[in-house]
Amino acid sequence: MNDNGTTQHGVSVQVRGIRRSYGAQEVLNGIDLDVRPGEIFVIMGASGSGKSVLLRHIIGLEAPDEGEILINGESIHSVDVASKYRMALVFQSGALLNSLTVGDNVGLYLSEHRLKSPDEIRKIVLDKLEVVGLKGTEDKLPSELSGGMRKRAAIARALVIEPELILYDEPTSELDPVSSVVIGEEIYKLNKRIGVTSLVVSHDRDLAFGIADRIAVMHEGEIVALGSPDEVKRSHNPIIRKFIHADFKRQPKA
Repeated sequence: MNDNGTTQHGVSVQVRGIRRSYGAQEVLNGIDLDVRPGEIFVIMGASGSGKSVLLRHIIGLEAPDEGEILINGESIHSVDVASKYRMALVFQSGALLNSLTVGDNVGLYLSEHRLKSPDEIRKIVLDKLEVVGLKGTEDKLPSELSGGMRKRAAIARALVIEPELILYDEPTSELDPVSSVVIGEEIYKLNKRIGVTSLVVSHDRDLAFGIADRIAVMHEGEIVALGSPDEVKRSHNPIIRKFIHADFKRQPKA
């Protein structure tokens, strides 16, 4: 339920023939994807596979050389679409401003655009912090929070606009295993609670297989597997097998 007492609905995302090159380097090579409304869709792959570049295209931060991105069937480059659909990006670093309190960070969009009164903003901020398990942190500075707590504060900031689509860029990077599990649980609970479409870019295998409804695996700018977590795990593609089962092989002592 949102602040108006109505249930939110996620949007669909269609990626059609996206190509992107930087000079002679082709980073995205004809990507096609369909993300269903309300699902948790994880784009997984090794570093350099093109997944973060694809995310920036989906949110509209970059324009493709070829192809298009559609939200509910409408191009993201339409002015009407930009104002019609609410999308939020949770940055890999969290991107909190160290000079502001946690509460001021979370409510920054609302206050800068003067969308609500100060009392209304405070109420929304407290509500969103409680949703992500950070009740009582509104007057702290980001430096007083752990890495996992800063990530959750960034999620709370995304929630203030009542998004229909949340994009997460490597949400568990630089976190210990316990904090990573907490972030994964928050993404899952939020998705099920408010019906938002969640698109997660990650190389974290445990996160992907733990929360995803469907997974796309990228390799060298292409989708090499797409399906449910179980379907991806059963893939016989050697690229998928190597990525999923990559592990440190300890050499016996001489």
